[in-house]
Amino acid sequence: MHTKHSISSTMEESDLHPCQKTNNSSPGFDFLGSDLIESILSRLPITSILRAASVCKLWNSIIRSSSFKTLVFDSGLFPSWLFLLGRNTHPLLAFDPESNDWIRFSTETGLSRDSFIASSAFIFSPSPEKFSFRPVFDGRLCQTSPLTFPRCNPLIGVYYGPDFSKQARFIVVGGISSLNEEDCLAVEIFSPDENYWELCQPLNEIFQPGNSAQSLCSSLFKGKFFVYDKYSGFISSFDLKRRSWSNPKTLRPPGTLISSLISIQNRLVLAGLCSTYNGGLEFIIWNIDERTLEFSEVAIMPRDLLSRLIDHESAQTLRNLKCAGLGRFVYVFIEEFSGNFPVCVCEMSDSGNGSWRGIPGF
Repeated sequence: MHTKHSISSTMEESDLHPCQKTNNSSPGFDFLGSDLIESILSRLPITSILRAASVCKLWNSIIRSSSFKTLVFDSGLFPSWLFLLGRNTHPLLAFDPESNDWIRFSTETGLSRDSFIASSAFIFSPSPEKFSFRPVFDGRLCQTSPLTFPRCNPLIGVYYGPDFSKQARFIVVGGISSLNEEDCLAVEIFSPDENYWELCQPLNEIFQPGNSAQSLCSSLFKGKFFVYDKYSGFISSFDLKRRSWSNPKTLRPPGTLISSLISIQNRLVLAGLCSTYNGGLEFIIWNIDERTLEFSEVAIMPRDLLSRLIDHESAQTLRNLKCAGLGRFVYVFIEEFSGNFPVCVCEMSDSGNGSWRGIPGF
C-alpha cells in the first residue's frame, strides 16, 4: 500500500519545527555557516527539502534562494514529477518516480482549474484578463503585466540563461482568442526584470489558429522552442536567440494516430499511439534527431499497461491521451479519468533503452 504524503506548498514563518520552538535543536548546526548548510540541504531528496523549509527561518531563506536552486539543478536532483490538478485531482498532486508515490500539496494553488498549465516546476493561469504564475515549491502567486494579445490555453515554455540563478523567462505561443483569429498565432516572451512582454514573429498559420489546447504540444530543446501538431505531425522550432521560426516540416512515423514531442535527458523524443498492420494498437517512443527529424524506435509499451489506458480506439480516447516528460521519465496518462487515475511511466536509461511500469493510483 502506498502512503500519500502531504506537503504544504507554502512555507510560512509560523511553520517551525518543534525543536526550533523549544531551542533543543542539534547543537552541531549552530556552528555551521549558511554556505555549508546550503550544500548539505541541496543533497537531500526533494521531498525532504520541502519539509526542511519548515524547520526554521534560516533554512527557509536558504531553500528559497536562487543560489540554492542552482545547486539543486546542477546536482541533477530537480524533481521529475508529474503534476496533476483538475476536477478529479483536488488539491494539487505530484507523482515522485523515485519514491514511486503520490505527494499531495495541502494548500490551494490560487490559480483557476479552468486554465491550469504546468511547465518546469511552474504553474500558470493564462486568461484574457490576466496572466498569473506560481513556482510550485515556493507558494507565492505572481501576476505579470497583460499579454499584448490576451488568449486562453496557449503553449508555455520556461527557460533560463546560462546561469540558473537568473530569473525564469516565459515564452507563450498560440492559444484561443475570442477577439481575433490572428491573435491565436501570437508569440510573446516575458522578461521578469522589466515586467515586459516582447512580441515576436508569429507561429505559422499551418498550425491551425485556436487549436493549441487540443492538437498542439511543445518542447524546449537546445535553445529552441518546438511546436508540434499531435495529429498532422507538422513541426517547427523557434530559436530563442534569433527570435525566428524554422520552416514547418512533417514528423509522423507510419501508422501514428496521435503523438507528442518531449524533451528528456538531453534528447528529443516522440511518444505516440500507433495502429498496427493487424488492426491493433501500440504505444511507441522514438528518438528524434532535431536537425534531420530522422526517428528510431527505442521503447514499446507492454500490452497489459496499454490496456490500462485504452481498451478501444475512439476519438474521445485520442483527445484525452496525454504525454509529459522531465528528467529521464516519460509519463503517459488519460487526462479526463475519474477514480483510480491510470498513469504509465517509461524510465529511459543512459543507453537509450526504456523500462515501463504502471503507477499506483492516488
